[in-house]
Amino acid sequence: MEIDKYFANRCTVRNYTDENVEPELLMQLLEEAAHAPNTGNMQLYSVIVSRTPEEKAALAPQHFNQPCATGCSVLLTFCIDINRFRRWCEASNAKEGFGNTQMLLAAAIDTSLFAQQFNTLAELHGLGCCYLGTTAYNAPAIAELLECPSGVVPLISLAVGYPKGESKRSDRLPIGAIVHEGKYNDYDYARIKAVYAEKEGLDESAAFIAENGKETLAQVYADVRYPKATNELFSKNLDKFLDETFMQK
Repeated sequence: MEIDKYFANRCTVRNYTDENVEPELLMQLLEEAAHAPNTGNMQLYSVIVSRTPEEKAALAPQHFNQPCATGCSVLLTFCIDINRFRRWCEASNAKEGFGNTQMLLAAAIDTSLFAQQFNTLAELHGLGCCYLGTTAYNAPAIAELLECPSGVVPLISLAVGYPKGESKRSDRLPIGAIVHEGKYNDYDYARIKAVYAEKEGLDESAAFIAENGKETLAQVYADVRYPKATNELFSKNLDKFLDETFMQK
């Protein structure tokens, strides 16, 4: 596969065949993914593999019952993990100080890099992946289901399997919309309308607007898909969970 062609045309896969991802292949890909960059070579992450129908079904409600959560071969939950490092320090006469915002961000970055490197490797090996953004929404409940100890925070889930049928490449903003030369160049009204013109002009965008009874695509995102009240509810639950399981008292 031509590497540039892969990145230019990659797409999220939500439908899978019944073929299982072999444990040996999965472990190979995870081992290779673990060579992703990370903070201080501490690897402040873990991944929990849910393979059986029962395991995936138990997690599905926390992912809003998205079909790919149970239709995949394996559901991977990538977690921020300072528990392992703490255990090492305890066994080595060292006192760690990781339960704070700085290390939360470091571990979140490490976990994201690990998950993304796995995603790329899996797709290059013919697998399909779907990122589930619901993990951070329902991290407390997922942590309980997966019996995560203090210091372990579910962050990212990937549904993984062999693709069934064709998947459509998602639209993206033009690269000029996100690249800033030398300094951040803010968006005036004319530029911001130009940046989103192509996205707003898609047939599927028009359908989203009509289905939700809105006037603009931005209203669909702000009022329906990610409304303030819902964001604040999930934030409240996550803040409480982080205070209890991650932040040092």
